[in-house]
Amino acid sequence: MPHRPLALVSALAAGDYLLWNWSLQGNHDVLSLVSGLTLPPLAIALAWLLALNATRILARLARTPRQPSRRVPRPQQLAAQQQPRPEGDLQQETSASSKLAA
Repeated sequence: MPHRPLALVSALAAGDYLLWNWSLQGNHDVLSLVSGLTLPPLAIALAWLLALNATRILARLARTPRQPSRRVPRPQQLAAQQQPRPEGDLQQETSASSKLAA
């Protein structure tokens, strides 16, 4: 989810708060009333978006592993990786596995 709604609502809430504060200090009664009435819904929307984004971040952190898995190969796997296999063995294994599948 893009962060545009959070940025937009936080900018609107901050601007409304500054307008409300300025209009209270400047004795602009109508403007302070209007901006004061719009401030609580904006604050609730901002709190909701902050909580929503925080839970999304926590869910993303819980889903992704913190460290890449470091699998330590077993001694048999190391021995098998180090010894080159001739091509004839591979063909024999393939034919044996096809017999099992049939």
